[in-house]
Amino acid sequence: MSAAPAGNTPEHTTLTLHYRSTAPEAEGPLTLGQDNMIRCLRHDEPSHMNKQATWSVPPGAELPACLDALRTLAERHAALRTVFPGPADRHPERQRVRAAGEFTVRVIPLADGEDPAARAEAYCWDGRRQAFDLAAEFPLRFALLTRDDAPVLLAVVICHAQLDGVATGLLFQEWLTLAAGGTLPPPTAPTPVEVAEQEQSASGQRRTKAALRHWEHILADRPTSVFADDRIGPNDTLLPTLGVRSTAGAAALERAAARTGASNSAVLLACYAVLAAHRAARSTVVMAALSANRHRPGLADHIGTLAQDALLAVDTDCPDLDTLIARTQAHALSGYWHATFDAERIWQLIEDVAVRRGARFARHVVVNDLSATVPAEIAAARPLPPTEPDLAWYPAEPTPTRLMLNIWRTAGCLEFTLHTHPDVLDREETELFAHALLRLLDLAGTRNVTLGPDSEIAPLSGLPTARRDKARWQQVGTNWIDLDAVADLLRTALPTARDIEVTWENDELIATIDPGPTPLTPTRAHTAVMAALPGHDTAMAPQRYVLPHGTGTGRDRDLR
Repeated sequence: MSAAPAGNTPEHTTLTLHYRSTAPEAEGPLTLGQDNMIRCLRHDEPSHMNKQATWSVPPGAELPACLDALRTLAERHAALRTVFPGPADRHPERQRVRAAGEFTVRVIPLADGEDPAARAEAYCWDGRRQAFDLAAEFPLRFALLTRDDAPVLLAVVICHAQLDGVATGLLFQEWLTLAAGGTLPPPTAPTPVEVAEQEQSASGQRRTKAALRHWEHILADRPTSVFADDRIGPNDTLLPTLGVRSTAGAAALERAAARTGASNSAVLLACYAVLAAHRAARSTVVMAALSANRHRPGLADHIGTLAQDALLAVDTDCPDLDTLIARTQAHALSGYWHATFDAERIWQLIEDVAVRRGARFARHVVVNDLSATVPAEIAAARPLPPTEPDLAWYPAEPTPTRLMLNIWRTAGCLEFTLHTHPDVLDREETELFAHALLRLLDLAGTRNVTLGPDSEIAPLSGLPTARRDKARWQQVGTNWIDLDAVADLLRTALPTARDIEVTWENDELIATIDPGPTPLTPTRAHTAVMAALPGHDTAMAPQRYVLPHGTGTGRDRDLR
């Protein structure tokens, strides 16, 4: 351990810790989770993809014990010693596990009266905005906050290529034991290299092929956009965040799960889906469920990144909530089983289906159950909500979706956050959604809730529902399409066109185009429209392009 002599400010010291594992160096192909996350890291802003956590310090733990605990974590887990060699501008093909290396810990003394949580948040936000060097950098950035030379809080910035949320929670539990002077048995879960080997096996290949079929079944004929109405515009990624805490909600969830025989997750997911469906004024909700791969045998304690979406299509058109809960649990299990996939092939599938349908899949609704990442003893130590329920607004987060539910805790106190796009739910409506979710859980804990034609959801929730002007909106297959949005899409794709008219005639979406000075054919027009389609969630490519002056008409596909 050595102090870095240069670059330090009077406010902190940077310590370099060296580690050496007894395990040999190893190398192998990427896991499917690593491959998926690296693609996301290369595509999205670092502040969105990098994660953060604050780890409490065991009472009485001194600085040397804390530093030794961090070194031990690095020596215990191959994922923390993993790098992805290759040029920064190319997607890596291999993972390499080091036997020895180093990482740094910033030690930050707190000023008198300074809030440790606020200082940790500032450190993490600054660290999240800086991309990790995947070929060389340790995947965790640490800042140990001290008061009078005693550690009080550990701030952590996490690279998603090596660690997902569950793995980070498992590391936190180990940190608490090690920093308190305890010992741990050797890890028994497979390493990332071992996971990759299993995924490359014959059985692993069968699983990935089955996942591709599952995704294609949903993408091919379910709604590409859940929310389609007059309010929906461009999808900004910085979404307001509402935090909700409720002890009554946890008790109601427990009663509902016991009464229906379903899991807590299935009950919450069904209630979330039916409220989203009500807001969208449609029966089918296509949603992505994150943290889905922990359901695979032997991977519950895996330290690594397994983060791949499970794709669910929940049909809320049923007579009552109990039926929907059972249906949702079955859909969720199927989605989780098919959440191990080749990301490159999934993205190609999304492109291929978009070309066939003329509409692109939009990830409008997301759920992320992170309740397993918070140790029970830590959750139990949190103070109870001061009010029932306790609602608090937090700074906006970069979240590329329209509606997202993060579940943090279900036992003792229900804790969740809602990320909501203002076009879907403004702040007042987001609070209505949170209260509606709690009321629905309370009812589900005591009796069945009527859905269908006499649904109790509208009076229970008070939520707005989608409004679609009949002159502008048409249903094409399972999609609701805004004719004005289609015209805007065409103007974006064909900027030199003199005139564009979009009509719905004989169950066909038709674009009549005066191309202006630039020669145009239906095929060229369609190619340009498909290239411009991302981000136009309420539009789709026309089914027929009509051009003047004898250039003819063309139909690239038939969606009827």
